[in-house]
Amino acid sequence: MKSLKSAARRGAIISVAAMSALSLAACSAGQITQTSQKVIAVDGTNAKTEDGAVAVRDVTIQLEPNDGTASLKFSVINDGYADGKVTLQSIDVDGQSVNVSSAQPIGRGQSIIGDSKANLDAVPQDETSNSVQYITTDLTNEDYAFGGTRPVTFTFNNGELTVDAPVSASPLTSGQYNRDSSSTEGYTTETAKAEHH
Repeated sequence: MKSLKSAARRGAIISVAAMSALSLAACSAGQITQTSQKVIAVDGTNAKTEDGAVAVRDVTIQLEPNDGTASLKFSVINDGYADGKVTLQSIDVDGQSVNVSSAQPIGRGQSIIGDSKANLDAVPQDETSNSVQYITTDLTNEDYAFGGTRPVTFTFNNGELTVDAPVSASPLTSGQYNRDSSSTEGYTTETAKAEHH
């Protein structure tokens, strides 16, 4: 005959295990979870057309710190369910036309990546893929301020999409710059040197 004490202990352990499993499973249940609200960590603005057919991502006005030239960085993705093509006709920043190299119409699942020539040259590209087009952009710097925003309007053959894009510095080349706390720009143009602390 088993003791009543060991049966009670076994029952308590089973109850605690069952409650733990239920409470842990409830942490990730449903649509209101912490992971369901995550977004990509990029500087630019993201938006979609009302019908969800076209998405623009990482829209950023970039300034070259050394000479003040401006470019527009973005990705356009044809997210449509139909097999129709989307044509990027023009882009304006606060009413000013962006100079864009020729972009071909994109089909479902294809994209256009726009950036300055220098930034595109620094990024590896798959020249054999027909699903991504790389186009160069530039525009006149109308006293854009770092940290500000300006409206950017993309005109497609199926409508327009306007987003407020941040103004930021173009990415620095790895290993080319030292951070300098006394510089007003936050960096110098000197070649990086090894420093020992």
